[in-house]
Amino acid sequence: MDEPIHIAIMLRVRKSRVVEFQRALADFAHRSLAEPGATGVQTLYPPPGSASTDYGILRSFASASEREAFYGSPLFKNWLAEIEPMVEGKSSPRQLSGLEAWFRDGQEPMPPRWKMALLTWPAVWLVRMLVRAIVAPALGPVLPQILESGVVTAGVVTILTWVAMPLVVRMARPWLRPKNTQPLIKPSSLSHSG
Repeated sequence: MDEPIHIAIMLRVRKSRVVEFQRALADFAHRSLAEPGATGVQTLYPPPGSASTDYGILRSFASASEREAFYGSPLFKNWLAEIEPMVEGKSSPRQLSGLEAWFRDGQEPMPPRWKMALLTWPAVWLVRMLVRAIVAPALGPVLPQILESGVVTAGVVTILTWVAMPLVVRMARPWLRPKNTQPLIKPSSLSHSG
């Protein structure tokens, strides 16, 4: 069985084309969700008030074959052609695996795996205890244990993905990425692939 695949693409947009690019990006992200095998997409915008024009697209696929099909599709190729005059340089898709999806930062290197694991472990433990304490009494003896476990796990994954891990990673940033680390990818090296 194939593991889900997460791909990140970073693009630097020409300042004069930002509004046009944002419209094209939103439209592309919406249309791309109808593609077979695409299980999710997130668009990353520069922080408000920032002078940055770096944008990102994080996309998930059910399998490697579906990833290849998407990046070879007319939808993706046409979008690349559409945005070509709006972006500077070239960028290639970068695959994220495992814990990287929570710890990614396009401007900095990934923290060591042992730090990612050490930070994730207490988050999973605490969130699981919290969700179990809330869900189990609410479900009572209605559901078999295997279904109850599935409901608890769904709650844990949801809270970890959208609440706990973003908060924990932000709070632990100085420990994860000491200030003396150098950026992994310089924004000037970003572009689009065709």
